This record gives sequence, C-alpha cells and structure tokens, in this order.
Amino acid sequence: MVFEKGGVKSPMRPLGLTQGVAHAALVGPEELARGAGLETIVRLGSNESPFGPSPKAIAAMRAEAERANRYGDPSVSDLREAIAARHGVSPKNVSVGAGIDDLLGWIVRAYASNGGAAVAALGSFPTFEMHVTGFGTRLERVPYREDGHIDLEGFLDAARRLGGALIFLPNPDNPSGSMHPWHDVVAFLDALPDGSLLIHDEAYANFLEGDARFPRDAIDPRMIRLRTFSKEYGLAGARVGYALASPDAIAALDAVRLLYGVSRPAQAAALAALGDDEFVASVLTRIAEGRAEYHALGARLGLRTLPSATNFVLFDFGSAPRAKDALDALLRYRIHVRKPPFPPLDRYVRISVGMRSERTQLAAALDAIVGGTLHTPNGG
Repeated sequence: MVFEKGGVKSPMRPLGLTQGVAHAALVGPEELARGAGLETIVRLGSNESPFGPSPKAIAAMRAEAERANRYGDPSVSDLREAIAARHGVSPKNVSVGAGIDDLLGWIVRAYASNGGAAVAALGSFPTFEMHVTGFGTRLERVPYREDGHIDLEGFLDAARRLGGALIFLPNPDNPSGSMHPWHDVVAFLDALPDGSLLIHDEAYANFLEGDARFPRDAIDPRMIRLRTFSKEYGLAGARVGYALASPDAIAALDAVRLLYGVSRPAQAAALAALGDDEFVASVLTRIAEGRAEYHALGARLGLRTLPSATNFVLFDFGSAPRAKDALDALLRYRIHVRKPPFPPLDRYVRISVGMRSERTQLAAALDAIVGGTLHTPNGG
C-alpha cells in the first residue's frame, strides 16, 4: 500500500544513492547472460578459481550442510586459531568475515564514517568506494600511473592534504595486476601522516612467488592486512576472508561485525581448505601456466599485456572504445570479461585465467575479433 496524503514529509535520503554510487562495475556474469539472452557463459571476468575448492573443503561443506539449521560459531574460533597458526600470530590478531567485501565495510564503519577521509586509486576495486560513500566518508581518488601501478606518491600527497586518512592499497592490485614489493609498502607506511590507517588488501598475495612473497607474521598498529579464501582456495561462493592486525584494531572490527556473518558450512570449508596445501600448490601452478599462455596469446595477436602478479591478465586494445568493442564482442561469443572504467587502464580488457578448454575458446574468439571478424558462432 502506498500512502499519498498531503503534508507527509520526505524520508531520510540514503547516502549511497544521493552521492552516486554505481554497481555497474560489479554486474555479475549471471545478469549479463540474462541480458544477452545466453543460457551459458564462460566466466573469465570475476577472477574466480576455475579449478574449484579442495575436495577436503567440499567434504567439509557437505558434512556441515546437515547442520545448517544451527548457527555457526559466532566467534569463528576454530578458523581464527588455524589462521593465526598459519601466520605465526595470536588469534587476537585475526578476525574473520564474509569475504574482503564484508571486512572493508567493518573497517570503514569503525574508523572513517561520519565525516572521515579516505584515499583509493581511481578505478580500483569498487567495494571500498561503495562502503566509503555509503558511510558518508570523504574520498580522494588518485589516478593510476601510466605503467599500471598504483601511485604511492600520489596517495601520500592526498593523505597529507587530508591531514591523515584511511588508505586502501590492494597489493597485488585489482584491476591492474601490478604489485609493490613489501619494502615499498613499509616505506610508504612510514611516510604516512599521523592519523592514517593503511588497508593492505592481499587478496592475490599467494600468487606471488619466492622472495616476492609478503611476510606471514607482519603486524603493525598502522595497518590492517586482508586475505581471502575466494581465489586460490576456490571458495568465492562461500564468502570467507580474514583480517590480520593489532589486537586493538581487531577489537575495533569485532565491535561492528555481524555476529553470524560467516555461515557454518563456510567456516568448515575454509578450515579444511587451509589445511590442504598440496591442492593449493597445484592451483597456483596451473594459474601461472595460464598466465604465461595469456601473455603468449597477446604477443601472437599483437596485443600488449601487462605483467601480472594475480590470476588475471590485462590485454591492451589501444583505446577505451576498442576495449569496449572487444568486451562486447567477447560477450557475443558467450565469454564474460571485464574492462577497467577509467584511464589509463580503460584501454585494457581484464581476463581471468580459466581452465585449458576455456582458454582455447577465448583464443579462438580473440583470433576472430582481432582479425576483424566480429560474427558469433551458431548465429548468436
């Protein structure tokens, strides 16, 4: 029922809508498939693992499904303790949420809402911007460098102008695939003005190799580190991520987290996945092979690719309009990919590493597209 009586005052205006937050960057492959009238779609746009969860994680989820009538442990204690042991820290240094998206909301709510200030890259992972805008936080967005790296000097300048800020640094970065080594992160942290807090989003950190890997046990009161089970662990649909931080920061996050936010099956799956190192190692190897194949494909087609420390690669189509044309053409080939929205990255198309059969399908589509043959198979 809609009430239309005269003199009724307007309701409170939601911050997110009035300040222009858009979900276009997060339109899922299911919605795109429906809009294009496709029954199936190859998912190479969301940086998911094509290799699925560990068999141990699947078994754990199945076992817990029979107990889904019961809430999961609100303290997520078993998983917190296992994560702490993996990183060589105390459970008081760990908090677990429903993915990094969830954790970002806690951080903004705990530290920067109601007139606070934040800094992020222009065109970076959009969830942070959505939380910042929704909580009424001032946001400064710094363009990427021409080489695709986040501009740390630009971040510093913005934080100093703001007199301290909440800084969002995905590293390795999405959508560029670039990374800053740990010693640069430490130097950046030391240079930040008082009153700042660094969010170091390490969603893709396990794709780093050898000496490039970040220390597992680094805890600093000026920084919150974020990790996820959505990538190499293959649990994107289960929604589990965690924060590593000082006990005071963890207490601040726990004060605003949703009590039963991580489901019972998700907790069990993440715990089992964390213990299956052999499976994770195999996924990392196959992702590296796929990345190398993408770089070779780009070289063969005359499409420059950016170096990547993640499970995706950016292909350079020369201009934003040509990248948009390629994005649309690939969808007509039933392949879902994404394109960064702002320069200098808007000339690229970001493509997640898929299974070998999916990579073969992608290569055939790009052969046709780059060659100027933009028809789709089977008259689609």
